[in-house]
Amino acid sequence: MYLIINIIGLIVFLGIGWLFSKNRKEINWKTVGIMVVLNLLLAWFLVSSAAGRAGVKAAADGFAWIVNVSAKGTVFALGDWYTPKNLNFICSALMPILMIVPLFDILNYIGVLPWIIKWIGRGLSLITGEPKFESFFAVEMMFLGNTEVLAVSGMQLRAMNKERNLTIAMMSMSCVTASILGAYIEMMPGQYILTAVPINIINSLIAVSMLNPVKVPAEDDTIEKVGAEVDSDKREPFFSFLGDSILGAGKLILIIIANVVAFVALAALIDAILALFWKDLSLESILGVIMFPFSWLLGLPVHQAWMLSQDMGMKLITNEFVVMGKVTGEINSYAPHLRAVLTVFVTSFANFGTLGMIIGAFKGLVNKENNDYIASNIGYLMLSGILVSLLSAAFVGLFVW
Repeated sequence: MYLIINIIGLIVFLGIGWLFSKNRKEINWKTVGIMVVLNLLLAWFLVSSAAGRAGVKAAADGFAWIVNVSAKGTVFALGDWYTPKNLNFICSALMPILMIVPLFDILNYIGVLPWIIKWIGRGLSLITGEPKFESFFAVEMMFLGNTEVLAVSGMQLRAMNKERNLTIAMMSMSCVTASILGAYIEMMPGQYILTAVPINIINSLIAVSMLNPVKVPAEDDTIEKVGAEVDSDKREPFFSFLGDSILGAGKLILIIIANVVAFVALAALIDAILALFWKDLSLESILGVIMFPFSWLLGLPVHQAWMLSQDMGMKLITNEFVVMGKVTGEINSYAPHLRAVLTVFVTSFANFGTLGMIIGAFKGLVNKENNDYIASNIGYLMLSGILVSLLSAAFVGLFVW
């Protein structure tokens, strides 16, 4: 019965994309169908097939190995603060970022990462029929992050119309940066974290192709320039580049700490104020009511759907780290299906805080008309992020019981 509900949920989520579409007549159903089938095959392969499970496990073990190696620097700097049997949030989830971010930046510096992104993006465009830059962007934001990839795509964004700019802004809500996966894997089941990443890429294309279908003429379907192509003789010296990368990683950690502390404290304050009116009233319960129907459609019993819906609401209001920190000690005791759909749903940057980051990034990259158009469609940005998370959870949930 719950499998049937999960299937119905997947159809309903796709229906939401059609219902809120800006131009239903322009939806390319052939492209949507191809991407749905692709994600079904991908979810099955990564979750159910022996080869897929082995590949995901190897990737998870690889990230865990990198995190363990990075602990040497943490131990050297923090000494007795680092207690392996009782690691705090900063030591377990955030300090590895200081090594992983520079590692990905080095791969970018020597040209390995751009080469991987280019060919995966071209292959995705060929298979799905989506425009080249949108496909390229979907892959690139997974490795570089939403604001980072927007920053290096300024020339392309300025050459596109406001409708395509909105598409890019909507896709940015579904970003998962590869350099931060090590932090996620320390807190949630690694196999589902890594499964969510490629599924999110396809679903971001599904969501925007339904919510904001835009026909791109062949002459405009080009990648003008992504990133600053600098003459090798004028390239920044490696150790100067590495120093900037490490400082950037440090700033990222401080930003995450500040956001988590502030959001948890503010949520607690709101709960305390609401409790003055009714002791059982809380931010989680209010958002849980809103998200409950969608949670139930993922194929869960009512009590598990209620638990998930509250975590969904908390993630959208705060961020994924708050939810991960809340459930990290108990998630392995959850039923397999609940564990899978919760992990996949929270594996994205889709939250209200990300809206401000995206609007701010576009403000400095495109003209006022394009920026105002994106800002006037902020509801579509949030809807796109939520829809991608629901679709990804539904696709993976089909194969985990």
